[in-house]
Amino acid sequence: MRKIVFDIETRNIFQDVGSNNPADLDISVIGVYDYETDKYHSFIQEEFDKMWPFFQKAEMIITFNGEYFDIPLLNKYYKKAGLGDVTKIRSLDIFKEIKNTSGRWLKLDKIAEGTFGINKIGDGLEAVAWWRKGEIEKIRKYCLDDVKITKDVYEFAMKNKRLMFKEGPFTKEIKLETKHWEPVAEVRTQSLF
Repeated sequence: MRKIVFDIETRNIFQDVGSNNPADLDISVIGVYDYETDKYHSFIQEEFDKMWPFFQKAEMIITFNGEYFDIPLLNKYYKKAGLGDVTKIRSLDIFKEIKNTSGRWLKLDKIAEGTFGINKIGDGLEAVAWWRKGEIEKIRKYCLDDVKITKDVYEFAMKNKRLMFKEGPFTKEIKLETKHWEPVAEVRTQSLF
């Protein structure tokens, strides 16, 4: 199965556009990890033509809060490019899985800290400020860092059926049922006759 992990940073925030609809925002950078090539890539809007093949070939996209934020925003650009509907690609939103299992709305940073003992290098508001200052390479690095953390969280959860998060001085565990995260490969049998 061809899987990709992606994350989006924006040029603006909801207050700027007077809406809470992610599709009303503008993308500054998209970070992508491609499992087939084991490589990370980042793209600004002017480079999207190089990015679209990753989504067109993907059989599954993995995100953190992608169902609410990243996928609707990306879909605006995907449709504009005449490529169809990105929501038709199978997706896994790790944020949604955590929320549905634990009832908690946990940020990626809390999961990274609890599971791996690391923190993110910034946040989305800082990425918008960097955009306004023209610090594109900072945004690329930050976005790809989020993609790497999301990939690591996904792989840890698949292997261990759990994630941890920090709550004050305590590290707490969330047990996850991951068997539905990826489709089971169909076993083909040959007739012996």
